[in-house]
Amino acid sequence: MKDDQPVVPATVTLPEITLKAVVLSILLAAVLAAANAYLGLFAGMTVSASIPAAVASMAILRLFRRSNILENNIVQTAASSGEALAAGVIFTIPALLLVGYWSVFDYWQTTMIALAGGLLGVLFTIPLRRALIVTARLRFPEGVATAEVLKVAASDRPGTGQAETGRDFRALLSAALVGGAVKFGESGMRLWTDSLEGAMQVGRTVLYAGLNLSPALLAVGYIIGLHTALVVFLGGVLGWMILMPAYGLLNGLPPDRTGLAAATAIWSGHVRYVGIGAMLIGGLWTLTRLREPVWQSLQALRATVQDQGTARSATLMARTERDAPLGWIVVPFVLSLIPMAWIYTTVVSSLVIGLLMTIVMALAAFLFASVAAYMAGLVGSSSNPVSGVTIATIMLASLLLVLFMGAGHPAGPAAALVIGAVVCCAAAMGGDNLQDLKTGHLVGATPWKQQLMQVVGVVTGAVILAPVLSLLQAKYGIGEPTTVHPHPLNAPQATLMAGLTRSVFGAGLPWPLVGLGAAIGVAIILIDRRLELRGGEFRLPVLAVALGIYLPLKLSAAICMGGVIAALAKNTVGQTPKPSRRGLLFAAGLITGEALMGILLALPIALVALWPAFSADPFTLFDRPPLGGWPGLVIVTMVGAALYRVATGSPRNR
Repeated sequence: MKDDQPVVPATVTLPEITLKAVVLSILLAAVLAAANAYLGLFAGMTVSASIPAAVASMAILRLFRRSNILENNIVQTAASSGEALAAGVIFTIPALLLVGYWSVFDYWQTTMIALAGGLLGVLFTIPLRRALIVTARLRFPEGVATAEVLKVAASDRPGTGQAETGRDFRALLSAALVGGAVKFGESGMRLWTDSLEGAMQVGRTVLYAGLNLSPALLAVGYIIGLHTALVVFLGGVLGWMILMPAYGLLNGLPPDRTGLAAATAIWSGHVRYVGIGAMLIGGLWTLTRLREPVWQSLQALRATVQDQGTARSATLMARTERDAPLGWIVVPFVLSLIPMAWIYTTVVSSLVIGLLMTIVMALAAFLFASVAAYMAGLVGSSSNPVSGVTIATIMLASLLLVLFMGAGHPAGPAAALVIGAVVCCAAAMGGDNLQDLKTGHLVGATPWKQQLMQVVGVVTGAVILAPVLSLLQAKYGIGEPTTVHPHPLNAPQATLMAGLTRSVFGAGLPWPLVGLGAAIGVAIILIDRRLELRGGEFRLPVLAVALGIYLPLKLSAAICMGGVIAALAKNTVGQTPKPSRRGLLFAAGLITGEALMGILLALPIALVALWPAFSADPFTLFDRPPLGGWPGLVIVTMVGAALYRVATGSPRNR
């Protein structure tokens, strides 16, 4: 079979949107959205779930007497839409708590924001499918990889596809059980701490080292590869091992703080603002670099709209070229603006400004959803600069709102964040949608049916994410430490967005530190440009370095270890830079298992409200882990060894 020929020809019609496919799509979309929400708040980054969703779909649908590759594709399309929406939500929505607009997550507003942003992301990318996939033939690496996994089930060799699918699913499921069990032991029973870290005072300053003991972070590093993991870690080294000791030498330690407490205080109170400055420069640089993709996306859209009338007037169009009709785009687009205009008006208590916010949101969502679609074709949806474009959107929206509302308006930060939230969801969906449509193009799917199921995935994710965020807030806390939750989920992007809006509307930032971060960002850009001109494989993307400065070093160290495992596995078996399929699935299982267990452990807190006699922590054996982090270090080492063995196993895995 040639690479450019679909598995299912256009002349053949197979069932795609079936009852079992829809039910499975909704279940997987909910599970993966919840898992990605936890991962994003915990680690500050998310990963694509298309391949795990495809494998789970193949393993479950093969239990039925009749199933086919197009049903599998429909399921992974909807499921990956749910997890992509989660990325857009967790990067922005928690910031509404951090700026004090909400004390708890508002279910209906959270759901409407997620639904509107996700729906706009789907609608705006429908006209781009033909231009970017069929005409421009962009790479869409993750879409191609998912198509290759789906083709396993359609293997010409009798029994081969079924056997491979079974082994893949067992790798995914076993890893999920391992990840869940480790999380239960650490966070549920509190047998050990979640990290090993310490700091030593040296003169006027302090030196820090730490390692998080989460298998999910190993898995994230494995999936993103050594290059990206190493760049994030280098940012952490810069922030924690260079800037933090330097700050101590110049200014001394905080009063009444020593050791680890002093190190944490310097980082949270000072060094992370350097990361904010670097991220600001990274966001602006991202917009500068996207000039050409923006122009090409707009040109492609114009050409598609001009040709649409001729294409639609054809008496017979190939099944594999039928997109959703124009009416399906216009009507939902208009309907999605109505609740957003109401929310914006409610936030600022002004109809005129609410309508202005709606227009700004719609334009920015269209622009960045198109950009994300184009960039996904070049570098993949996992490498899309969603954080960068969201930073730029929030800064622009904040400045516009200052002009109309004044710098001291109390609703200003929340208003800017709600605009950014919709745009972030649309951008996250834009890249993911085109990856899925590329997969469908390669296997012979019907585009309009995929686009319909993308909406199903968005609706599922929007409905499930608000309760998930509420559970995580109640169990772990989000963003900023409190007496109840001294070690919350970091939510780095949301914390950053909250800081930006508060600074624009009067709360202020330590601008000398932000300026230092901006200077570091410029230096990184210049170094990266030099590496690019020299043709070197190693690059220094500024947003990845800035994220490393902004993240706790213990997280980026664990992620880097996962990247090292991926590199060792590649060198052992001599594979291409892409990780082995079964290693990828094992890593995805670790993430999913740990994330779902983290959410399940939060359920007793919700039950307390219904049944006060119920314990909020029924599994806890110790108030303080008796052995510290050493059992976790042994366990995470064993998990890393298992990941390496899976990745370097049978040649058929590769």
